[in-house]
Amino acid sequence: MAQAKAAANTESPKPRSQMPHTLGFGVPATSDPHHFKVIIPRSSTGKVLISEYLGLQSASAESAVIDRVLLDRPRWTAIRAEVQRAFNARLTAHGLKPSAWKVGENLVDRLLGKELCVLAWAVEQMDADRIPVAVRNWLALRPEERWWLFGMTAMTTGGVMDGGKGWRAALQHALGDVVQSELLALRARRGKLEQKVAQVSLGLFGDEVP
Repeated sequence: MAQAKAAANTESPKPRSQMPHTLGFGVPATSDPHHFKVIIPRSSTGKVLISEYLGLQSASAESAVIDRVLLDRPRWTAIRAEVQRAFNARLTAHGLKPSAWKVGENLVDRLLGKELCVLAWAVEQMDADRIPVAVRNWLALRPEERWWLFGMTAMTTGGVMDGGKGWRAALQHALGDVVQSELLALRARRGKLEQKVAQVSLGLFGDEVP
């Protein structure tokens, strides 16, 4: 009797047939969704390209794809495992299938892609010994904080040729150099901008946001 009661109180895992169909890291299998693409070349020395695909949001075909950052292979190798682990934890929490990086094209959900860009922008010109610090600081940020940082950076220095400028340089120092107390101070200075971004649904299948 007690065993039957315990079984009744145990939440059953969601059957795979009920999971939303996604591609890569959480990209909805719909027509031309807003997403990011990480292209990993077969050559072990080839650079990794991260691009944003605006999908139906794009104003024209010419502006549909924005190349965001080109990472040297050692820098990508230094961040890929922790990023994959963090993304898969989020996907699993939302009842979505996990994924893994592979050679070729890797699709990434639009919000996760923004978060990946923040870390990639921070480490693109960073000394190798500082990258583990940057990864830890990135992991310590909340998702909406990473979205805010992406938005601020993308407005002025979000292109593939903008490394080392403006907000890109600031991200390198903020994640790779400063202590956690200064990161907390950054949170306190965001005010109304962060409140606005925090209103965005944490679900990966909410309404599209810029």
